[in-house]
Amino acid sequence: MQPDVVIIGSGMGGATLAAALAPTGRRIVILERGEHLQPSPYDRDAKAIFGDAVFRPAEHWLDGQDVSFNPGNYYNVGGNSKFYGAALIRYREVDFDPVAHQGGTTPGWPISYDDLADDYQAAEALYAVRGRLGEDPTEPPHAADYTHGPVPDEADIADLRARLMKAGLRPCTIPLGVDLDRWLAAGQTTWDAYPNTCDGKMDAETCGLAAALAFENVTLQTGCLVHTLVSDAAGQITSVRYEKDGQGACITAPIIVLAAGAVQSAALLLASANDNCPTGLANRSDQVGRNFMNHNCSAVLALHPLRHNRAVYQKTLMLNDFYQDPPLGNVQMLGKITGPILATQTKLPAWIANLIAARSFDFYAMSEDLPDPDSRVMLCDGQIKLDWKRSNWDAHVQLVSQLKRALRRAGFPMVMSRAFDRRTPSHQCGTARMGADPRTSVVDTFCRSHDHQNLFIVDASVLPTSAAVNPALTIAALALRAGRHIIQTEFAA
Repeated sequence: MQPDVVIIGSGMGGATLAAALAPTGRRIVILERGEHLQPSPYDRDAKAIFGDAVFRPAEHWLDGQDVSFNPGNYYNVGGNSKFYGAALIRYREVDFDPVAHQGGTTPGWPISYDDLADDYQAAEALYAVRGRLGEDPTEPPHAADYTHGPVPDEADIADLRARLMKAGLRPCTIPLGVDLDRWLAAGQTTWDAYPNTCDGKMDAETCGLAAALAFENVTLQTGCLVHTLVSDAAGQITSVRYEKDGQGACITAPIIVLAAGAVQSAALLLASANDNCPTGLANRSDQVGRNFMNHNCSAVLALHPLRHNRAVYQKTLMLNDFYQDPPLGNVQMLGKITGPILATQTKLPAWIANLIAARSFDFYAMSEDLPDPDSRVMLCDGQIKLDWKRSNWDAHVQLVSQLKRALRRAGFPMVMSRAFDRRTPSHQCGTARMGADPRTSVVDTFCRSHDHQNLFIVDASVLPTSAAVNPALTIAALALRAGRHIIQTEFAA
């Protein structure tokens, strides 16, 4: 029987949209190229994860100089959220407006924070976010408090919080999607960049997809590699072609939803070019694949040689003191860096890495990357080429510098930093931007394609700006908004 909706991808956008549409009773099929992550001996093995990269797919893209690299994206049920740090932070109100940065001015959004506030609230409920209001000076308005209290600081992080406050900073709690007891019961590690095979993280599979699959009208098909969307002369997406178990397959539905991620969604639209759409689907604006953004990020380690950090997970506080006036970015704790992680990332001898890690408090400094039409995803003989034009780097350098000075005031005489490699996927977004004008954008304010009325895109590719916080909750909120629109306009009859 033909489904009513086909969703391509089961990450944060696709799973959340499925959860929004499932109660309607309409037949929904989710096509996921990967499989379910299964428990393995490597789940909490730092060397296997960070050194041997056992979970990274054997995939290679080209960079802007046509050099091959492994991008570090994950393909499994739940998408990249299976490995995420579970920081579920709302964009700040100011992020929806044009903002003047050192590297240029952002274009702003075609919607305001108020347009998305209710969907943020619903997304926090769906993903059981743990948090506390009233601490963050940049926190946007909430209609209600979090339904779950915050993940608690460990003793050494509580001491760090006090030191930061004494240094004149305003540390606040990270809103987190983590069931701490369940996570730690499966192993005494942080969750940041570790695979979730114990349902301890509130990711796209454990929350969004689980809610959707509770309804009999929703079906998940794994191992489905979609390679083409077929459109007709009228602009209708008529079918989805994919491979499963080495065999070609085709599926049709009145509504097609693309949620494969910022790079893969753009690549699929470009690969689906035909006589009616010679530059790719949804690309009348020539914006598909353009405006790629990837946060500017650095790891910052603060140490006192006579003070140990006994934290296991660490990732419970953040700083937004540097977020605006001028806009430099967000700082949050990394998941606790251990000796084996540090050794694999720096090639330090194990004994030195262990010595440093036992004393380090580990921070993640994140600055906004600005949209640039020449920063883009392309296809070269069928292979993905990602030519990222990093922007706003001076602001990031200033963020790291100010953070270092603040940490020294907080009692850490030794502060080290290391920028993330250009090839590290740090919240990829922007390749099918949202906008009110079909000449300059790919989807409208409800994530519907300007060019194809039965095509929706509900992943990070639609974000007009990257802001300087993690995008997962915003992706989920936009998916809920799109779901409500589909119900009102397509399912009303």
